Amino acid sequence: MELTSKRRAELKALAHELDPVAHIGKFGVTPESLTHIDKALTDHQLIKVKFLGFKETRKELSEEIASATSCTLVDVIGNIAIFYRKNAETSE
Repeated sequence: MELTSKRRAELKALAHELDPVAHIGKFGVTPESLTHIDKALTDHQLIKVKFLGFKETRKELSEEIASATSCTLVDVIGNIAIFYRKNAETSE
């Protein structure tokens, strides 16, 4: 799903108050972390993921997470990535 710049800005503003729901550390992106992120997206639609390790490749790992969980990478700010996946049950 491609986001307009206006929608991207709205999502970034909404995500500002959120705490990260997952941390990517020394083991990188694992099947368990992808499962956790996928469930969080189903429950919340908009989430943040913090990179504790792999800080130099966080953009590539964020794109990998987005692809694996069928969501949209909103932005990577510092060591935090913001992901969005529209919930099929809601009209928003």
